[in-house]
Amino acid sequence: VLRNVWHWKMGDESIVKTIFPACLLSTKISPLIEKISDQKDFKKLLRTRNNVLVLYSKSSAAADSSLRLLSDVAQAVKGRGTISWIDCGDSESRKLCKKMKVDPSSKEKGVELLHYKDGTFHTEYTRAPTFKSMVAFLKDPEGAPLWEEDPDAKDIVHIDRCGVCKRMMPSFQQASTELKGKYVFAGMNVYSAEFEKIKEEYNVRGYPTICYFEKGKFLFNFENYSATAKDIAEWLQNPQPPKPQAPETPWPEEDNAVYHLTDDDFDKFIKEHSSVLVMFYAPWCGHCKKMKPEYENAAEMLHADSVLAAVDATVNKAVAEKFHISGFPTLKYFQDGEEKYTLPHLRTKSKIVEWLQNPQAPPPPEPTWEERQTSVTHLAGEDFRESLKKKKHALVMFYAPWCPHCKNSIPHFTTAAELFKEDRKIAYAAVDCAKEQNHDLCKQEGVDGYPTFNYYNYGKFIEKYNGDRGESGFTTFMRTLRERDHERIGKRKDEL
Repeated sequence: VLRNVWHWKMGDESIVKTIFPACLLSTKISPLIEKISDQKDFKKLLRTRNNVLVLYSKSSAAADSSLRLLSDVAQAVKGRGTISWIDCGDSESRKLCKKMKVDPSSKEKGVELLHYKDGTFHTEYTRAPTFKSMVAFLKDPEGAPLWEEDPDAKDIVHIDRCGVCKRMMPSFQQASTELKGKYVFAGMNVYSAEFEKIKEEYNVRGYPTICYFEKGKFLFNFENYSATAKDIAEWLQNPQPPKPQAPETPWPEEDNAVYHLTDDDFDKFIKEHSSVLVMFYAPWCGHCKKMKPEYENAAEMLHADSVLAAVDATVNKAVAEKFHISGFPTLKYFQDGEEKYTLPHLRTKSKIVEWLQNPQAPPPPEPTWEERQTSVTHLAGEDFRESLKKKKHALVMFYAPWCPHCKNSIPHFTTAAELFKEDRKIAYAAVDCAKEQNHDLCKQEGVDGYPTFNYYNYGKFIEKYNGDRGESGFTTFMRTLRERDHERIGKRKDEL
């Protein structure tokens, strides 16, 4: 007997468990790896899973080492990707391999890895046959290979994946090769929340941050981000801390046509001038710095007609609190000593000048996604689980309003929700992770980037959605689930 087959019923699923004797397969296969031999089962797999890596082998023995590795990979990508195995040496699977035009016996090791995305063939897996590379691939099948997969980076010790220092990679790699044996070069991706303590300890506030260590002790940073390999090598001969930058001249001390107000003189100034435009800013704010020359030029042009003033809200906190300043820059218009308008749309000299020549109420702000009437259900921490328990199928988009990728996905997600609005078992839902009340929820649901899409069945997390972020992707995913429901109902009827 080559194998025993167990068959039983669980809920509305018919499950077949295949047990392989140890004499044929020494590797303990993860239960997360699906062995396929029937064409219908394979089609169903591709229809219901949008991120599938399939191992084709010429025999079970040839698959042994690959399955050992893939068992660990399957655990790491649980909920985000699916791994399957087709043994082309098996009499039942041979027809399927022939149908798929796959011949692993022609490969050197007798195995072939093919990836399927959104129901169709995507690409052959040709990257490094390592745990880290395979996990990275299945988490982002269209992403660039890991830095350590680059043959030119073989002399760099990689502590973890680095994908944020692209501009410095060539110089860093070349320097590591030229100075091999004299210095150790390391790369570390600390973007994940698990490295918060490391980021705090070494004051990592942006990327890349390059730290120099001697005998295990951190000394200082290397801050020449346009350095060549030669620059890095020369610096390492005599490492020096970065030179302190000359402090910027505070804006109020510069010569310009803008009036700079404080807590002490603000009210008096506003009452003395019938028309005043005030810019509340923070010295460190990038948007404020960008707007500053535009504001100065407008003040210079309008000095005889209108008054432009500015307030450093980080210093003059009484005024900032009085007018509820929560973001920078904030522009407010005062007329006859009273606040009249807040003007978020004025950012350039031309717009400022044009508006002050004929002050009018600003256009109403665009309603947020949550404020618009759509078929997407917006959930918060306190009602998240209870709401989803009422839906058989729920696709949830975790997002941040400022995220460009989220903004691109929102209209497609909204349209898909509209198509299924009559089905009471289906929900398209969204959670704004930028809201403080949702921070713990988003962390709990495994959100580590925006947007993140999770699929839930009656409130239970099933898998991450990694398919196309267009309308067709969102609708196909839900239609597939609904078709699967209909198939199960049909099978139960047939059995009855």
